[in-house]
Amino acid sequence: MNAPTNISRRGVTAGLAGFALARALPAQAQADRPWLDAKLLAAAKKEGPLTVYSSTNEQEGLPLFKIFTDATGINVNYIRGNDASLSSRIAIETRAKQPSFDIAHMSNAHKMPQQLLAQFDPSEAKAINPLARDPNRRWYGVYTIYTTPAYNTKLISKADLPKSFEEFAKRTEWAGKVAIDFTDIEWLRGITQFYGEQRGAALIREIAANLKPVLTDGRLAMARSVAAGEYLFALNNFVNLILNVKLKGGAIDFFPLDPVPLYFAQVAVSANAPNPNAARLAANFMLSRDCQVFYTKFGRLPTRGDVETNPPGIIKEIETRKVVRTQFSQEEEKRLRQMFEALLRKR
Repeated sequence: MNAPTNISRRGVTAGLAGFALARALPAQAQADRPWLDAKLLAAAKKEGPLTVYSSTNEQEGLPLFKIFTDATGINVNYIRGNDASLSSRIAIETRAKQPSFDIAHMSNAHKMPQQLLAQFDPSEAKAINPLARDPNRRWYGVYTIYTTPAYNTKLISKADLPKSFEEFAKRTEWAGKVAIDFTDIEWLRGITQFYGEQRGAALIREIAANLKPVLTDGRLAMARSVAAGEYLFALNNFVNLILNVKLKGGAIDFFPLDPVPLYFAQVAVSANAPNPNAARLAANFMLSRDCQVFYTKFGRLPTRGDVETNPPGIIKEIETRKVVRTQFSQEEEKRLRQMFEALLRKR
C-alpha cells in the first residue's frame, strides 16, 4: 500500500459535539450514516478504545478515523506500519497470547492465518465489488489497487506511449530511465498470469536487458520521482499513488497496458479483538460511502459502485484493458520473490 516506515501510535480523540451526537443517535444521523448500527454502537460504547493496525499513511488514516470518532464517540489508537511490519507484530503478539488489535487495514490480510480473523457480515458489504468480498467472510476490500505504468507528462508525449509491454521492451532509447519498485511481485504475477509463465518470464528478461529498469524503494517516492523527471517512466505502480501525485499538480499520469494487476486494500476483524463490537462497527464504516468518498480525495479507487473516482472515469478507463486479480498465498509469494530476483535483480 505505501513505502515501509517505522510503526507509530497516535490517538484520535472525539470532540464533544461528536460524542453527544453518538449518544443521542437521532434518526437523521442513522439515515445519513447507514453504517452506524444503533445496537452495535451501544455495545461498542461499553468497550475500550478501538485499536487499528493500518498500512495507510497517517496523513490519510488519522483524519479518516476522526470521522469515525466524531460519529460514534469511540476513541481510536491508530498504529501505522507497512504490511510486513504489521504482520510480524501480529505474529509476535499471537505467539505471546497478547492480542491487541481490533481491526487490520492492509493489503495482505488474506495471507494471515484464517483462525486469527473473525468471520463477519458487514451490512455495507453489499455495495462493494463482489471480487472485494472474501468468500470466507474474513476480509473485505476497502479500496481497489490497480497497477499500471506511469509516465512524465512533460517529457513524454502521449502519442509516443507504447501500446503493449512487448513494444515497451523494444524502446531501448529509454534504457536506465525506467523505474520499478524492488518488491513488485504483483506485476510479475500479473505478467505471468496473462502471458503464461514461460512467455511472461521471457518478456521480463527482454525488458530487463533493453530498458535496464532502476529498482527503487517506495512506490509513492517512485511516483514523485517520475513527476519530477528523475525517471521518464514507472514500469508499474499503484494507480492511486500516481493519481495522488497528479492531483497535487505533479507531471505524471498512468497508461494501462495488458495486463492490469488488481488487488485490494482490505479490512479484517481480529478473532481475538479486545473490542469486538467496536471492531465490527469500524469495519462497516470502512466499507461505507463516508470512508470511500474520503479516500477518493487522495486518488484512492473505491470498491463501491456508488462512489465515483477522482478524477471521474478512472476505473472505466482501466477496465478497457485486461484486468487480472493477483491475490496469492505466502508460499506463492516466496516463489515470486525468488523469480523477481532472478529476472530483474541479477543482471
